[in-house]
Parts: sequence; C-alpha cells; structure tokens
Amino acid sequence: MDGWIILDKPSGVFSKSAAIRVARLFNTKKNGHIGTLDPVASGVLPVAIGNATKMVPFIEEFCDRTKEYLFSVQFGFETDTLDITGAEISRTDIVPNESAVRAVLPKFIGKISQIPPMFSAVHIEGHRAYELARTGKHIDIPARTVDVYSLELIGVSGDSWNFRMRCAPGTYVRSIARDIAHSLGTVATVDMIRRTTTSGFTIKNAHTLDFLENLFNNGGDVGQYLAPIDFGLGDIPVLNLDGNATGLYRNGGFINVGDTDGIYRVYFGNEFVGIGTVVGGVLKPKRTI
Repeated sequence: MDGWIILDKPSGVFSKSAAIRVARLFNTKKNGHIGTLDPVASGVLPVAIGNATKMVPFIEEFCDRTKEYLFSVQFGFETDTLDITGAEISRTDIVPNESAVRAVLPKFIGKISQIPPMFSAVHIEGHRAYELARTGKHIDIPARTVDVYSLELIGVSGDSWNFRMRCAPGTYVRSIARDIAHSLGTVATVDMIRRTTTSGFTIKNAHTLDFLENLFNNGGDVGQYLAPIDFGLGDIPVLNLDGNATGLYRNGGFINVGDTDGIYRVYFGNEFVGIGTVVGGVLKPKRTI
C-alpha cells in the first residue's frame, strides 16, 4: 500500500524510529517522513509509505511548509539540551512577570538570528552537533536566520508558561525559549513541545502510534488510515490528461499541453499519476505513480 500516515508521534521516540515502526505495519521498508521532531517533542509527523516517498521532495520544495508548535517552559533553570531531559547547567531565582514576557515576544517575530541548540541535528565539521556534544567537546554553532510568523503567550499553569508559535522550517523551539529567557535576564528550559501543523498536515488528522499498533496487533485494517499519495501537494496546480496522453506520460514521453511553464500535479480523471514540469508548453515527467 502507498500513502501517508499522519502520525501523532509520542514524546520520547525518535522520528526515524517512529517512521520505521509505522512502515512495519505495512510490511515495507520503503518509508520517509517530513520534518524531524526532537525526541522530547510530540505531535504531527507525516510518514510516507511506499510510493508516497516520491512526493517528499516536492512537498518540501514547492508547498507551504509552515509549522505550528505549542510549547511550555519553566523559568529559573537551564539544561545542556535546553529541555527537561538534559543535565542542569544554570539556575537562578529570577522569574519574570507576565507583562514582561509578553512585552519581549515581538523581538522574536519576523526574520531573526538564532543559534541552534548544542544537542541538535545541524552539521558541524562534518558531524551532527549532538554527536559532538555527547563527547563533551566544546562546539561553536554559528547563528542563522530563521523566520517566525507569530509567537504568543497563551497562559501560565503552575510553573509552566505556555506558548504558541508559527514559523518556517529550521526554527528551534528550544532556542526560542532560551533566548526569551536570556532577554529577560534569566534562564529557562522547555518542558513540553507539541507540533500541531507541518507542511499542510495537521494534528486533527493524526493517529497515535499506540492506536495504530494496537489495531494491527488485533487484526484491524491500518490501511484505512492511509491518506492518499497526493495528500499535502495542494499548493501545486493540477493538469488533467486523457487516456492516451496518460499512457505516454507514464512511459516517459513528452506531451504538448500548452499550459504555463511550471510544476504540476498530473491526473487522469481522479487518478493521480505523478508530478511533471511544463517547459515551453511541453509536459515532461519528473515522478510517475
């Protein structure tokens, strides 16, 4: 079977491990996922099964990749990982008031400079930063520009301050929390991250790993929860072909369609047959299904 499982990844599981566990339910090793989540984070992880893996590059390049996170922080201490799973490296009695926190948030909206956490997947000297961090080696991670569309404080519950953020890919929630705290003269650690949206996939359509595995183990049909291969490609325009042109397209042929140059989702009726590009009015296949 081919398609997408929109997974609600649990906290404490690596994204790659979660995707492999989903793939096992469909008896395939052919899988991929969009937008790696930190192990501590939960939430939307789109997992491609079978031929849906062919669509990952197109979603990543041509579709809206906005991400939304709910996250909470505790002020007064900081860990080496910047989340609750790490070792404490700093502590202070300074806890800001709510008005001060709200006042500083606009500084972190828009295109901002951000240093990723030491424990992250960014590449440093040919290695992942977390690999170097685990050896105890001091690493200097260069700042990079990220784009935050919105950031708001949505409430305080006990020691946890709860936020919502919408951002572009590459933005680290843990770094946002660290930098908010530092700007207020204190430190903080993330105690919860939950992704609710990524690349058009939303939490309302997601299923937990426990639910899917329990269904499978009890003889249920996990295939009913597969979203179609073209799910998530909605920002790419549609081009419809007739039967003869579809056969030619699937065999790698070029087709004179006369449409505007660009990338297209190609269909025969309601059947998705692939992704193609139009150059000079001629459709050329890029991926076929």
